Amino acid sequence: MAKIADTLQVDYDEFCGALAAKDLQPLWKINKQIMPQQPHPKTLPWLWNWSTLLPLAQRAGELITIDRGGDRRVLALCNPGLNGMPYTSTTLWGAVQYLAPGESAPAHRHTPGAIRFVMEGEGVWTTVNGDACDMTPGDLVLTPNWHWHDHTNAGDQPMVWFDGLDLPLVGWMESVFFELYPDNLQPIDARNGSERLYGRGTVPTDREEQSLHSPLLRYPYSEVSLQLDAMLEETGLEVTTLNYVNPINGHSALPTLGLEMTRIREGASTRPYRKAGSSIVVVFRGAGHSVIDGQRFDWSEHDIFVIPSWATVEHVASESSDLFVTTDRPVLQVLGLFREEYLEHPQKVTGTFEPR
Repeated sequence: MAKIADTLQVDYDEFCGALAAKDLQPLWKINKQIMPQQPHPKTLPWLWNWSTLLPLAQRAGELITIDRGGDRRVLALCNPGLNGMPYTSTTLWGAVQYLAPGESAPAHRHTPGAIRFVMEGEGVWTTVNGDACDMTPGDLVLTPNWHWHDHTNAGDQPMVWFDGLDLPLVGWMESVFFELYPDNLQPIDARNGSERLYGRGTVPTDREEQSLHSPLLRYPYSEVSLQLDAMLEETGLEVTTLNYVNPINGHSALPTLGLEMTRIREGASTRPYRKAGSSIVVVFRGAGHSVIDGQRFDWSEHDIFVIPSWATVEHVASESSDLFVTTDRPVLQVLGLFREEYLEHPQKVTGTFEPR
């Protein structure tokens, strides 16, 4: 019997070797690896402190010039779980961009969709297909897929904003295209034109075009804040979330990026929650902490952190806080892959994140 078992093992090993030689793998050896019972993300929960980011962005402003070689002065938020890839999660790119007074970042376009969320500074506009969109702290500006865009700082102070892109997702699909505009900057055809047409909850009857992205390019924080206040007052809740949507159809403002603002009153907390898909959170204002899969992350104004797919998270605000969130939710929803659930009991904290 031992000889028969040895022979069978040799035959099996030879068979597996023959499969490998022909670039084949047997499912019975890899099924648990490729079909786990729940997601096992490579993305790690991580936090970048503003106290670290801002000085480095300022130093980049001193050392790096903007020209056709550099194009943008950007610091990418690289997740240490992704083996050196310059991505914040497996599907989302997050970064901070710095633009000094008197500078312009030249026009280009690309297939990855992008958003700009202003963290600090004044006097800057982003021109998107000829529409100059003013930027002030807390504003959201869209630069949809394959739209020309450039940035101009006509003010007397630098501006720093958060860049969110679907670049990793588009990269995995091998669909990244990039093109420089023929000139340094686009001509400006309008200033905040999309806001005048679509920013008041009405849609011109002669412009009911169906688009994958929102025709509204700028979402001012002043209006978002008023709406959040109204939502809290109307519901009597301690926490509320607003979604940035396409005013024509109510879908997400961009087809691949979900965009939200959550307001948490001082001393309040969110219910423990997990969902398929990752999120990048920008603390626009306030202070508090989040518990992500048992690990505590303390945050304050302008800190940025990432939440992996299916990680249980809850937020606790020690001050009234606004959290701007970028997610990959629309992609999962359109593919029928989105899943979420609320948990009944708060997590036990098993450790505290120590930033580098």
